[in-house]
Amino acid sequence: MRCLWMANRCTRCTLFNAKGRRGEVEMRVDSPCVSSVSPATWGAYAWGGLKIALVILHADPARGGAERYTIDLATALRGRGHTVALIASSFAAGVQQAGNVQLDTGTRTRLGGYLQFLDQLDRHFAGHRYDVSHAMLPVRACDVYHPHAGIALEASNAPDGRYEGPVMQVISRVAGRLNRRRQRFGAVENALLGGPRPPIVLCLSDYVKQIVRRRYPTLDERYIAMLFNAVDLDRFDPSLRPDAGAEVRSRFGIDPAQTVGLIIAQDFGRKGLREAILATAFVRDPRFTLLVVGKEDPATYRRLVNEKQLGSSVIFAGRTDDPYAFYRAADLFLLPTRRDPCSLVVLESLAMGVPVVSTALNGACEIMTSGTHGFVLDDPADVPRLASAIRSLLDEGARKTMAASCLALRPRLAYGTHLDALCEIYQRVAAAR
Repeated sequence: MRCLWMANRCTRCTLFNAKGRRGEVEMRVDSPCVSSVSPATWGAYAWGGLKIALVILHADPARGGAERYTIDLATALRGRGHTVALIASSFAAGVQQAGNVQLDTGTRTRLGGYLQFLDQLDRHFAGHRYDVSHAMLPVRACDVYHPHAGIALEASNAPDGRYEGPVMQVISRVAGRLNRRRQRFGAVENALLGGPRPPIVLCLSDYVKQIVRRRYPTLDERYIAMLFNAVDLDRFDPSLRPDAGAEVRSRFGIDPAQTVGLIIAQDFGRKGLREAILATAFVRDPRFTLLVVGKEDPATYRRLVNEKQLGSSVIFAGRTDDPYAFYRAADLFLLPTRRDPCSLVVLESLAMGVPVVSTALNGACEIMTSGTHGFVLDDPADVPRLASAIRSLLDEGARKTMAASCLALRPRLAYGTHLDALCEIYQRVAAAR
């Protein structure tokens, strides 16, 4: 019995959304009318002031897009007058603040830490009431499930991009199925989405939505919502820090005239670093430098660079808390990913006017037109095609034309629009309680 923003409209009910505009509440025929909600509760979700729990395993923006998104979301929601508890097992310096909740996992194994996190989260929810619980990873219960890394069952059966050839791909698939932590993620997600009271599943792209439908065919469409990723356009404004790119180039000894292809990733294998290095070797143009940003140990990829005798054509920059400066240093962005629900770094690159080369297996590319905003490759393993795209973008005129097209996408990437849609979903959840 839930009040939902669905096809059947209740003419007696209205609701002020987060922007203060009056809008109709849509609801099921068998649901109680929202007008039965107490005036105090009505005021809370009509004008803001919801109590929201955001759940992420690690609140560290350097770990990746999901972590950075969650931390930014907490700030934005507080800015709209909501009370937000960011719940995590660890917090990066400067992220922890009053109202956040750190759960003690107290174990050294990744699987054990995850299981203890789930237990501690259950205990926390049992003792604290929230209007909305919004989880970024599989948990045992929540109101909103936001799988930034993709559907866990899909990920657990996907091959590891570090391995080459059909035999090694099969082996990597088997290894994934034997990975106890991955399998537990899948089992928890399966119980969550296959249970009698599933959460609303936020799909970052149509790519994710199709996977949800395939993996969970009995999940009612009412519980599937599209929420395309978005960018903080104030933060990622190319005019904001015009000298930031020059500083990055100077730090890594990159000539100002050099064409820089940037890759920012936290899972080098899945995101296609090997293919990017092979494409750099295929191009073998002294004008081109591949700049790699990410916290993962690059030892395997350094060996590949040495094997291909690429020398300083590939630079490993390590982790960063300031992706903006690297976007300013880049002429093109590469992400030949094998699987990505909706890569935030791709959208940030577009917003910064940096043409993108990625794949059809990246939901973020749904906003792109191949040949206009960069190139969208059908096959992430097609190194010659990736090399051809890089060669095309070595032409300064072509890059400038594409950069202008990328900047024209900025209004469609606005974070405010994304937040408006999310707040409407939160209001739906609050009205259903």
